[in-house]
Amino acid sequence: MSDSLAISAADVADAARLLAPVAVRTPLVENAALNERCGRHVLVKFEGAQHCGSFKFRGAYNRLARLDARERAAGVVAWSSGNHAQGVAFAARMLGIPATIVMPSDAPAIKTANTRALGAEVVPYDRFTQSREEIATALAQARGATLVPSFDDPYIIAGQGTAGLEILEQAQAAGARVGQILVCCGGGGLVAGIATAAKAGQPDIDVYAVEPTAFDDTARSLRSGVRESVPSDARSICDALLSPMPGALTFPINRALLSGGLTVTDEQVKEAMRFAFSALKLVVEPGGAVALAAVLAGLAPETEGATVVVVSGANVDPAAYAAILTGDAR
Repeated sequence: MSDSLAISAADVADAARLLAPVAVRTPLVENAALNERCGRHVLVKFEGAQHCGSFKFRGAYNRLARLDARERAAGVVAWSSGNHAQGVAFAARMLGIPATIVMPSDAPAIKTANTRALGAEVVPYDRFTQSREEIATALAQARGATLVPSFDDPYIIAGQGTAGLEILEQAQAAGARVGQILVCCGGGGLVAGIATAAKAGQPDIDVYAVEPTAFDDTARSLRSGVRESVPSDARSICDALLSPMPGALTFPINRALLSGGLTVTDEQVKEAMRFAFSALKLVVEPGGAVALAAVLAGLAPETEGATVVVVSGANVDPAAYAAILTGDAR
């Protein structure tokens, strides 16, 4: 790994080689209605087409595949609101590794059910009164298992960055030059990985983190230069992006490489989900819709070249999704 930052472009390239036989090369798509609505050239990187419906499989497999035989036998422990949980559970099943996932008790039922169906043990916790990290760490120590963080791990970050390599390769194949990439941000692993890959391949590219308004810790941290935290009373429908603070490993990368942070409201997220369904014919979960919400709301800075929007996941509770589509969600 890089001496100055947690990962380098070479680490992302190495992850890409490891993932090539097992990961889905997700599509980069253009839509005329989206271009017209936004008044710019927009390309959508749809990570909902990845295994388990989100980008998280990339980092999970890259981390678990590095474990030796003894570590694999002892198992892994992770914490997640759902997408990392499913990515770890699926990768663990592929590699024959026992997996335990600490998940919030209010996680979407579909994410919890899918994680269990993949063979993982689920340990519930209250996200507002308990520390998922403390619970997972205690479990790992008691079992001799390996902790698999949801974002603050070099192999996780590098694995997520493979989406950035694909973006540049697919855009070039389509004859498009990318001006900026908008990426959802919770703990910052996906945007850090994508920025590492994208800036190495095209140094003048702008990469922006996009967060829910109440969870704008990365945007505030980029402005202040230090890691800022989220107030304990913050709430958002974007369950996949509710990290309390930028990662110790991800933030230095993002501070060095990102052009800024954008924020969107829950109402803008709901509108983006409805647009994705009606115009793009894509199912998008709230956390996966924030980058699309930013471009639809006109928040993305002007740029020369295409704006790439990373739609990071498609795992949404059916009842909640129906309420959002019909306008009944509060």
